[in-house]
Amino acid sequence: MSEKKKIALAACSGMSPYGLVTRVTSSDTVAETDNTISICMGATSADREGFRNLIKKYPIIALSGCDGNCTSKILEQKGVKPAKNINVMEELNEAGLKPTDVSRLDDNGELCVEHMKNKIKNELKKFE
Repeated sequence: MSEKKKIALAACSGMSPYGLVTRVTSSDTVAETDNTISICMGATSADREGFRNLIKKYPIIALSGCDGNCTSKILEQKGVKPAKNINVMEELNEAGLKPTDVSRLDDNGELCVEHMKNKIKNELKKFE
């Protein structure tokens, strides 16, 4: 049996409820799957050694919290085009979900995370 191809998740680090949902979604997905890793956008933006090569090693799903699409823009500034861009705010709006807290996940925030984890896991299947 062949090993699954690794996919990197690059999550928004913005200070909004959507940024929080994005980070938790990424962290949970990495913990629950065997073929994903997470990319630290702060270290990527700061051009930390090690991350320069890491962002070029695996296909990346960029998870942006809002229409600013900072995650994708930072990656593109580093010469990397994400394999997929997901705008979490748009996805949640379409599902009628809205997170409310910037620093703590309440029940509503957890629903948002579950919705986004399902979305990402479906996207991961496309890389198999």
